[in-house]
Amino acid sequence: MFDTISSQASKLIKLTNKVRNNSYSKTKLITITSGKGGVGKTTFTANIAFLLAKRGFNVAVLDADIGLANMQVLFNIKPQSSFFDYIDGVKTLDEVILKTPYPNVSLIAGKSGYQYTSNTNSFIFSRVVKDVVALNRFDILLIDTGAGLNDYVKEFLSISDNILALTTTDPSALTDVYSLMKMLSLEKNKLMLCFNHTKSYQIGETIANSLVNLAKKNRLNEDFMVEYIGNVSTSANITTTGRLRKLFSKEFLGDESTKQLQMIIDLILKNIH
Repeated sequence: MFDTISSQASKLIKLTNKVRNNSYSKTKLITITSGKGGVGKTTFTANIAFLLAKRGFNVAVLDADIGLANMQVLFNIKPQSSFFDYIDGVKTLDEVILKTPYPNVSLIAGKSGYQYTSNTNSFIFSRVVKDVVALNRFDILLIDTGAGLNDYVKEFLSISDNILALTTTDPSALTDVYSLMKMLSLEKNKLMLCFNHTKSYQIGETIANSLVNLAKKNRLNEDFMVEYIGNVSTSANITTTGRLRKLFSKEFLGDESTKQLQMIIDLILKNIH
């Protein structure tokens, strides 16, 4: 059990799982995390959302980077409200689910520079996730977590069975993602692993296998599986479109990075439940 989760929180996790798994809601929950910051997770999430929507899915993105939220920049919108307004009872849930310029992609914005200190350890953030799932409006809800393994990130990880870790070949990023694996192996059955800014599929696969072998050597939970789902190569188009507040997967459909994202989505859809 995560060492910061209280017995009260554990009860809420079970309650949330029941709601999430209830047959009345079609919404699939996917939490995208990284451990280390600066690996391109927000850009990855935004483009995954767009490509899923292009395939006909109705997608919502929750910007769960507490205090450093910037998903609205990539979607080129200026939110007048955030999910904190819903938590505080200022806005309804419908009022904080915002339309983006992209059909079938909605954003539940966070708030950059905001420090939320009320309701500490009450799992108030995960309740927002539960409520969005209960709407039964979206096919997929993507949660874009913050960097690191702080209590906020752990809270969002604890309520999701579909977790995707994005990392790079940077040694510090690999150290962080291994720490994530160790933590998740205590409670979860599987982790999807993807490499960003990595030249080839084979490089990511080789490192992923090394991480798995290290986990076995250190006797992590033998039932915990790491599913390598692909890589995204470095592309100047990604940086350029980001500065212009555009999505590279829309502007450069034929780019190798976009094709790699499409293959990653194929495997995500096979793995989620």
